[in-house]
Amino acid sequence: MIAVRPAVRVHRRIAEIGREAWDACAPAGDAYNPFVGFDFLDALEEAQCAVERTGWAPHHLSVLDDDGRVAAVMPLYLKSHSQGEYVFDWNWADAYERAGGQYYPKLQSASPFSPVTGPRLLVRPDVDADAARRVLLSGALQLCERTDASSLHVTFPDEADWRFMGEQGLLQRQDQQYHWVNRGYATFDDFLAALSANRRKTIRRERRDAQAGLDIAAFTGADLTEEHWDAFYRFYMDTGSRKWGSPYLNRTFFSLLGERLADKVLLVMAQRDGRWIAGALNLIGGDSLLGRNWGCVEDVPFLHFELCYYQAIEHAIRLGLARVEAGAQGQHKIARGYLPTAVYSAHWIADPALRGPVARYLEQEREAVRRDMDELTEEHSPFRRGEG
Repeated sequence: MIAVRPAVRVHRRIAEIGREAWDACAPAGDAYNPFVGFDFLDALEEAQCAVERTGWAPHHLSVLDDDGRVAAVMPLYLKSHSQGEYVFDWNWADAYERAGGQYYPKLQSASPFSPVTGPRLLVRPDVDADAARRVLLSGALQLCERTDASSLHVTFPDEADWRFMGEQGLLQRQDQQYHWVNRGYATFDDFLAALSANRRKTIRRERRDAQAGLDIAAFTGADLTEEHWDAFYRFYMDTGSRKWGSPYLNRTFFSLLGERLADKVLLVMAQRDGRWIAGALNLIGGDSLLGRNWGCVEDVPFLHFELCYYQAIEHAIRLGLARVEAGAQGQHKIARGYLPTAVYSAHWIADPALRGPVARYLEQEREAVRRDMDELTEEHSPFRRGEG
């Protein structure tokens, strides 16, 4: 394996690293994840969504090999708040600041505004992976000191990165999402056949009620138009304004997404009498469909379930994908075939006065999450015994 140099470089724009060098380190094939690819992260910066002005100041790291080529990278942001992360540390910040500390700025390794699991320590396949990851992590901790950041937070890493960071001394946190797994289904009816009779009946009724009087279509690639993005942005703004007050993404971002990742976009839209009324945005990974945003301008019973969950399952089966990740939160997803799945984060806190209490809290929280996942699966799974 190719060795790496024991130093990191800090980049205030991902464009300084470049698409070819960044994506050479990002996973490919079945492991491909658009949320850690150059095009997605660069679009957030070019659209001014993930920039210093919004509290997401890029400080991406790169490591070189002995030939001077980029061998590993880490998406990294200096943050002045805790918004848009989906792994909540507001209680930590409040406790630390009430005790006289300064929690912000902090460093965040993440795909901004995206609670999607993926690698955070990205290493070129021909490079010594453990050595490169150690250099990246060491560089991130050194950057904490240089920027007077209170802490480093790595949110939604894959399990391999999470375990590696735990071995390096970072605090480990575990939570859960709800994912649908393709058990070799050829059709949506095959999936329904694996469910209990009551759940099959309920889902069919929900789909019938949601689709009544509507035209539902999915768009990807060249079929995506600015008209679709205009409509979806209206949905996104309506939902985002009610949930967060100030939505994270702007209209420019969606046009850039359509320009750069059209073949990886699956936009499911509902229309009534020629007027778009709702939509759900998914990105297509190597082996998974990754649900991201939803919105509507008309309240239709069960339409959220139809566009976000059932349509996603149908298209995942059609595309031969292994699973659907339908975003954060929502125990109601279990009844629709999305079962509890572990998600992770890792944390380094500079001040021992905060680090100790957080470590004890996380130990208790991990055990509680594991028990909750087991109970939810055992008591609320919609699958027939022996299925799912």
